[in-house]
Amino acid sequence: MTDAPDITDETPTAAPISALLEAASQAALPVLRGVRDDQLERPTPCAEYDVRALLNHLFHVVVAFRSLAAKKDADFSHTPDRLGEYGARWPDRFADEAARLAEAWAAPGAEEGLSGGMQLPARTVGAMVLLDLTVHTWDVARATGQAYAPAAECLPELRALVARMAPTARKMNVFAEPVPVPPGALDLDVLLAETGRDPHWAG
Repeated sequence: MTDAPDITDETPTAAPISALLEAASQAALPVLRGVRDDQLERPTPCAEYDVRALLNHLFHVVVAFRSLAAKKDADFSHTPDRLGEYGARWPDRFADEAARLAEAWAAPGAEEGLSGGMQLPARTVGAMVLLDLTVHTWDVARATGQAYAPAAECLPELRALVARMAPTARKMNVFAEPVPVPPGALDLDVLLAETGRDPHWAG
């Protein structure tokens, strides 16, 4: 989800992206801390990732999008093995990096103008990492049999983002085709389905 479709910026909420990132991080951390070592090789709803690879991807995204908040480029060509680097300390280090991500997007001007090499509206770029943090936490929760309640205040922003970017994201193979959901489905289930995930996925 780090590829960048050409979309315009629309903001359905006045909440700063930094506040939404903080809320999403707080919702994610219990799930990430709940991952056991014997679960790291399990498959996830992202078919190209097992749990370890997905956690390393999410780690990389959280670090890289700090650079984008500062209007700098970010390198997505290689994903470092953060879990291997930090060992048992990786959840604490992830918490630190997530806090730094929110701080970066709280800096004056972070939501203004265009962001880094993506050349997209900065708030849209901030919402993209918010989407990764929310959806990939769900991926990890499903893969490891954990409950996950996303930060409710993030969902309107994310549904609006996905509605704008989904057609282009599907052409770029960032999202799969949408999965049908019944009328009255939960906002999270609708969001997941629009990214091509089955809300009832079981590995």
